[in-house]
Amino acid sequence: MQTSLNIFKWYDRPWAAFIFFTRLPFWRLHQPPRQCYSSVVEWWPLTGWLTGGVMAAVLFFGPQLLPWSIVVLLAIVARILLTGALHEDGLADFFDGFGGGGTDRQRILAIMKDSHIGTYGVLGLILYVALLYLCLLNLPPKIAALTVLAADPYAKMLGAQMTQMMPYARTEETSKAHTVYRRMSLLSGVLLAVQGLLPMGVYVYLLSDRIDWQWLLFVPCLTMYFLYLFVWHRLRGYTGDCCGAFFLLIELSIYLMVNL
Repeated sequence: MQTSLNIFKWYDRPWAAFIFFTRLPFWRLHQPPRQCYSSVVEWWPLTGWLTGGVMAAVLFFGPQLLPWSIVVLLAIVARILLTGALHEDGLADFFDGFGGGGTDRQRILAIMKDSHIGTYGVLGLILYVALLYLCLLNLPPKIAALTVLAADPYAKMLGAQMTQMMPYARTEETSKAHTVYRRMSLLSGVLLAVQGLLPMGVYVYLLSDRIDWQWLLFVPCLTMYFLYLFVWHRLRGYTGDCCGAFFLLIELSIYLMVNL
């Protein structure tokens, strides 16, 4: 059986990313080889074009039918349904693990793998959703939609760096998804950057007179770096839950900056 990467079709890896990071039935149309799932993180920002696009569409068109406060809530629900709450589940496990595990590496990993949600996870999700809701509610519909379109892929691009900055904390056999992300090649890194920076570049160009774009780009990078230091100090490696938490927290930092 051939397993070389050169037998993959050009769309296998991005297709695997859409299957992995969303709950839409892409798998019914095409099943990429199993090896492609080790490189899905390289195409994570591209899935943000879809998830962010759906959320932005609700924010942009929703006010024509419903009050803005309800539209914002529906936009958040739309993305949760689209991703199957994959990232929110990771965020809850992240808070539970690091909140309840102390400095014990094995205990942190065990708590994060436990399917039950604890106090830290519940409180973390409540606070996250509340901040996300208030940040979007405070923006005009058009600005909110454009911000989501840019923030989703950009945050995923930054969150993906974690998989290159430290090793996986578990083994492939003990991981939840039974997948360990591979090291990126130079070409993969360039493609990752294009996916994340292109929407943000357009956003900065369109709203350069309204936002302080230097801080908008810098603060999420700073957020990613401090999260990296925190996880490295405790685990000396990342998990899938950490990836989901990194994305949501980095994205939230963007919305907070836009509201300043």
